[in-house]
Amino acid sequence: MATTIEPGPTRTENAAPELVRVFDSFGMNPRTLRFFLLEKGIDVERRELDILAAENREPPFLDLNPAGQTPAMELSDGTIVAEVPAICEYFEELKPEPALIGRTPEERAVTRMWWRRAELNICLPMVQGFYFAEGLELFRTRTRCLPDAAEGLKDRARDAMCWIDGLIDGEWLAGDRFTVADICLYCYIDQLCVAGQPIPDGCGNLKAWYDRVGQRPAAERSIWKERPMGMRG
Repeated sequence: MATTIEPGPTRTENAAPELVRVFDSFGMNPRTLRFFLLEKGIDVERRELDILAAENREPPFLDLNPAGQTPAMELSDGTIVAEVPAICEYFEELKPEPALIGRTPEERAVTRMWWRRAELNICLPMVQGFYFAEGLELFRTRTRCLPDAAEGLKDRARDAMCWIDGLIDGEWLAGDRFTVADICLYCYIDQLCVAGQPIPDGCGNLKAWYDRVGQRPAAERSIWKERPMGMRG
């Protein structure tokens, strides 16, 4: 039976669009947003998608978000906003405190720098290494997979974790401020550390940072209710 996604309310003329709901699922990116919203104290309406059954890769969701990715956010004028950074920026502007991106241009720039470092150097090669190896049977029909590249990508992520370990100079990635950069990196490491990509031996700073993030109440509360393949997504 086809899944039905009911349309949101019609936007009132001249009124700013309002949040209708967030499309949520298992996974590192959806968990990053859940963690972020819990830290913010923001409760939103959710529409849960079964990504293991590829509900996100079929209409009607694919008609809303051609990328087929979660999370995504629907506004009352029909606008769909995908990509975790864009959604987090939206909520940071709606509710500036506690600041998880930053209160000043300098703070925001530093947060975005660390967020970018984490995503490009660790998160992306980690997840691609998983797609092309342990997750190959699930993902081979959903994206172009390069099995021969899997181990190299995992090596690249390990190298970057060792690099980040040497840069940590404080409680959090951005120093004394807990930010969305910490949330993002934690959610990727926490899910994939049980899939053959643990924090490398000798990375004491990164391991201590990981333990600190894991002690925050939102870390446990943001975990998806089911744990496919034993992973915390």
